[in-house]
Amino acid sequence: MRDLTVGNEAKLIFKFALPMVLGNLLQQMYHVVDSIIVGNYLGTEALAAIGASSPIFYALIAFVIGIGSGATIIISQYFGAKNLEKVKRAIDTSYIFLFGASIIITTIGIVFSDDIFRLLHVEEEVIPLATDYFNVFMMGMIAFFGFSGTSSILRGLGDSMTPLYFMVVATVVNIVLDIVFIVVFEWGISGVAYATLIAQAGAFITGAIYLNKKHEIISFNVFKFRFDKELFMQSIRIGLPTGFQQTFVALGIMALIRIVNNFDTNVLAAFSVASRIDALAAMPALNLASALSAFVGQNLGAQKVDRIKKGLRATLFMAWGISLVVMLIVVFFGAYIMQVFTKDPSVIAHGSNYLVIVSSFYMIFSTMFVMHGVLRGAGDTLIPMFITLFSLWVIRIPFAIVLSKHFGVNGIWWAIPIGWSMGLIGSIAYYFTGRWKLKSVVKRNQ
Repeated sequence: MRDLTVGNEAKLIFKFALPMVLGNLLQQMYHVVDSIIVGNYLGTEALAAIGASSPIFYALIAFVIGIGSGATIIISQYFGAKNLEKVKRAIDTSYIFLFGASIIITTIGIVFSDDIFRLLHVEEEVIPLATDYFNVFMMGMIAFFGFSGTSSILRGLGDSMTPLYFMVVATVVNIVLDIVFIVVFEWGISGVAYATLIAQAGAFITGAIYLNKKHEIISFNVFKFRFDKELFMQSIRIGLPTGFQQTFVALGIMALIRIVNNFDTNVLAAFSVASRIDALAAMPALNLASALSAFVGQNLGAQKVDRIKKGLRATLFMAWGISLVVMLIVVFFGAYIMQVFTKDPSVIAHGSNYLVIVSSFYMIFSTMFVMHGVLRGAGDTLIPMFITLFSLWVIRIPFAIVLSKHFGVNGIWWAIPIGWSMGLIGSIAYYFTGRWKLKSVVKRNQ
């Protein structure tokens, strides 16, 4: 555990964020390796099937992850206030919620998967592949939420290293099993999902065993968990806006997929690959924002508001520097990166255009997310929700529809940074109102 309320702000945030960046880059490698192997061994249609499945999976888990983020904020603030009893109760409550939700989501996903793919107008030859992959993937929900929840809890306590260790092992296992199941056993696209399911389950089980033996606050025992209604309602109050935000973002991605499907399978495959690369490139900025949230939570809990402004400045400079480097790499080498996934010239061309257009605006994207990191760490999640919904549903999706009619596929790609730009304007404007400083859970309840 790490106390983020004392010490140099920039060093603390960087050291806290670095394991998160590495861990999440490894987690993204799950999907990148999946796409590389699928693209090279199973073809364009299988690649499109994975691309169609990802936003549906995200849409199903987004609300739960958002609610869970409320618990993480509470844990962070109470840990900053040194109230370990409430930290422990919040952790227990978070686990109970996540496991209950995982059962419901698994059932919904498997029962309605075929209908959802048809609703998105996925091409008929792609739907059977997408359903095979998606249904197997959904069976791993308990392990997914268990590991993700544990990682989030540890980060709220200032421990970003432990999740990294387990993610390294899970990534290696996933890559090895991908090769074995697809290349050796020839299980097809379902083999990719089985590899991820086994890797996540292994990470969760070993993580739970480790925490029971080594961690002084977290002890993973389902028979001793205690549900705290008051803390759960606090988590709901803080996490509900983020839950809605995440859900509508996921639905927005599905809407974007629906627009992409107005074109051919090659465009969907290109979007699948390019968005994976894009997610990998954006990861450092996202994790810096998450590190800043934990920093803000602890310092607001300790009533050290002056440190928050210093932390924000330091995080912005780090995010800008990384975004600039990543942008240059993606702009100049995007086409070569696409060739690692597929040899189809049409897929490479569409994906390269996506990467050049979108990556040129990474600095705007990173600034927006860092600003949201401050607001979320303070427990002020309602306004970021409205900002995100506006930039997505009022700006990005309508622009994608209109621009795609005039400029083809590239019009869809241009709508993404246009939405980011409007979101950034709203985020900066709200930050300077200073209202987020009044949202501390600890001040209100102690």
